[in-house]
Amino acid sequence: MNDIRRSILWVVFGFSMVLIWDKWQIHNGRQPTFFPSASVSAPKDAGAAPAAAAADASLPAASGAAGVGTSAQAPADAPAPVTVSHEVSTDVFKLTFNSEGGSLVGATLLKHASGQLGTAPFQLLTQDANHTYVAQSGLIGGAFPNHKTPMTLVPGPTTLVDGQDTLTVKFESAEVGGVKLVKTYTLRRGSYEIGVSHEVINAGAAAVTPQLYVQLVRDGRKAESETPFYSTFTGPAVYTETQKYQKVEFKKIDDNKADFEKSATSGYVAMVQHYFASAWLLGNGVARENFVRKVDNSLYAVGAITTLAAVEPGQSLKLDAGLFVGPQEEKVLEKIAPGLELVKDYGWLTILAKPLYWLLEKIHGFVGNWGWSIVLLVVLIKAAFYWLNASAYRSMAKMKAINPRIMEMRERLKNNPQAMQQEMMKMYREEKVNPLGGCFPILIQIPVFIALYWVLLSSVEMRNAPWIGWITDLSTKDPFFVLPVVMAITTLVQTALNPLPPDPMQAKLMWLMPLVFSVMFFFFPAGLVLYWITNNILTITQQAYINNKLGVPLKITNPFELFKK
Repeated sequence: MNDIRRSILWVVFGFSMVLIWDKWQIHNGRQPTFFPSASVSAPKDAGAAPAAAAADASLPAASGAAGVGTSAQAPADAPAPVTVSHEVSTDVFKLTFNSEGGSLVGATLLKHASGQLGTAPFQLLTQDANHTYVAQSGLIGGAFPNHKTPMTLVPGPTTLVDGQDTLTVKFESAEVGGVKLVKTYTLRRGSYEIGVSHEVINAGAAAVTPQLYVQLVRDGRKAESETPFYSTFTGPAVYTETQKYQKVEFKKIDDNKADFEKSATSGYVAMVQHYFASAWLLGNGVARENFVRKVDNSLYAVGAITTLAAVEPGQSLKLDAGLFVGPQEEKVLEKIAPGLELVKDYGWLTILAKPLYWLLEKIHGFVGNWGWSIVLLVVLIKAAFYWLNASAYRSMAKMKAINPRIMEMRERLKNNPQAMQQEMMKMYREEKVNPLGGCFPILIQIPVFIALYWVLLSSVEMRNAPWIGWITDLSTKDPFFVLPVVMAITTLVQTALNPLPPDPMQAKLMWLMPLVFSVMFFFFPAGLVLYWITNNILTITQQAYINNKLGVPLKITNPFELFKK
């Protein structure tokens, strides 16, 4: 390959990385880093959804109807009913239910800290002036009880005590249109899955055929665990047996371009954010219409509507559902429902990421420390690719060995490009060097390491997980920036061991690019930086060993001399 083509490839590669990064920022609703003039559409007022917005949220449209379901409202001259909050506690939850609709408007996860280990427990569901995220259900298709109807808590225990495995909390509505709705929440020890039973009692004089809806309502605010340098999906998701996992971005809802399977007899609807998720699950075989809609300025809903069988006067009908509210622990999610583990989003590399997570979890079972598990997993991956890497590094070593000759030849024939190209190709043939020999083996491994990157970024197990000394949380940045500095140094050493391009500009780019991208790692979670450092050290060790074996002097290029030229 001649120098011109090499230069073009380097320019294309560098520019592509810049474009990809900016597109990634735009995809996640952020301002682009390198080209700020690019427009970014984001949900309006995403950070300020007042509590009143959820209370005024319209009901989902009745299945097959064009209008919006009728809510049970008090007469215009009647005072608004007073809402009452009820707190319920288990070993993993502190839940808040509202008397308006018996809705779940607060969920604190007692075993997960809101920030660093030792801080207050993490609150997933909430309804306040800054953030709205609630779970609601009710009846439509007539003047029936819905999530805005006052409901009464049936007297009973509200705390799961020692020796007790289940706790039942029941809400009852008054009659609305001759129909009474009873919601029963069943909480189990150690479980983030809540059983929700909806019993429809017909106290009227005529048969009724209501529709039951379940929905999750959330504002468009991103999770606080994200930074401008990395982002995971936040928003609604729908899972069906035929179309599988379908993410719906807030922006597509704003633009009325949400694409997902609406009619199904299985699956779930979910609201997803970094590390945590909530999901409504109706039983398999229950026909339902899935919906995703914009409720208010920055308030979005995802849910499902199912038509119940006719309920005769004096009769009742019960439908059971499941409500998951908790962390994205892959093995736990797999046991709750098929496909629920997909809320832990690995993107397009799921096929590689899932076995990598499985292996990481197995290693953790032996060592009991997620930091050392990351180190050992990278060691195993590098060992698996050892011979492939060796082929690439041998090619690089040969290139480094003849690099001084190439530089001398370029200087000697700089005024005769054609002769320079011919002599360079001759030199490659005589030394049996392939300029691209080091690229292909490395390209094969890139998807594996990108998949591992997403495993570490998405795994809630990294939250509040200590490694050693000052690293007390692998999901947050190094507080003293020791790991990012070590990573930058190892990246530069790795660059120094590789053959520099003959062209001075290309050589300068090879030194500048690691420094530029190392800056981002100052804000990355410590677990990701640890993985990168381990990979760098193993790469340096293998490259140095092969260089020595081939008799290539272990001479590290001085970048300062390069930039003086």
